[in-house]
Amino acid sequence: MTAIAGAALEEAYEQDHRPGRRRRRLRGGWLLPFWSWVVILWLLAPIVVMIVFSFNDGNGKAVSFNWQGFTFKWYSKLNAYSDLTSAILNSITIALLTTVIAVVLGTLMGVALGRWRFRGSGSVSLLLFANVAAPEVVLGAALLSLFLTLGIPRGYTTILIAHVMFSVAYVVVTVRARMSGLDPALEEAARDLGAGPISTFFRVTLPVIMPGVQSGALLAFAMSIDDYIITSFVNGSTQTFPLWVYGASQRTGGSVPPQVNVIGTLIFAFGVLLALSGAVASRKRA
Repeated sequence: MTAIAGAALEEAYEQDHRPGRRRRRLRGGWLLPFWSWVVILWLLAPIVVMIVFSFNDGNGKAVSFNWQGFTFKWYSKLNAYSDLTSAILNSITIALLTTVIAVVLGTLMGVALGRWRFRGSGSVSLLLFANVAAPEVVLGAALLSLFLTLGIPRGYTTILIAHVMFSVAYVVVTVRARMSGLDPALEEAARDLGAGPISTFFRVTLPVIMPGVQSGALLAFAMSIDDYIITSFVNGSTQTFPLWVYGASQRTGGSVPPQVNVIGTLIFAFGVLLALSGAVASRKRA
């Protein structure tokens, strides 16, 4: 039996290492990496253009795609447009508040759905995934109808409510996935040693699921700060950065001031730093 198995392995090895087969693999081995790099460069091209032209000199009234010299002056003139400054402050504060609220609500819901099976848990899960899968225009129209029916004035508060609504589902999904890998024996051991439910959660459960909580927080922040469609339904007179950029392009015939590139570059750099810090923290814990 051993001799038969050895002969079969030897024959398979010879077939796999025939010259023609090896040449075919060498010819096709570069195609997938090449295509992957093409897709990555295509996705990064708009970001690279935005970063490069945030340092382009010009008259400051509109973004110029003719290179006129390297300068840092637009970084020192971020406050040249007071309404743009207000819009970016609105975006940042709404994104931070959305992240905090969504993380608290989503973490508790994710722990409950990942740990226990209760009446209605299946319906809650279905509702969460429906929230993720629903088109943004449907969510925006539904929220607008709700606020108009209840007579709630649209503005900063309604934007915050809307952002929490579509962000909390992502936190629940990531935390629930992390909870599925948590060994219940760890919590049981903590309780056997005298820890109460709250102490067990903060000392055992939360540190274990923290990577999921952090991932959900990053998703909530990123989705909130760049949302346009849902925000445009519920903003009223309150402007966020995406709304201001689109409005400026409409007012000026398709152009925006160079400060938009600067703010976009800073937001992108902040997101990269957050992602890198999360990766470093996860590697240290591992």
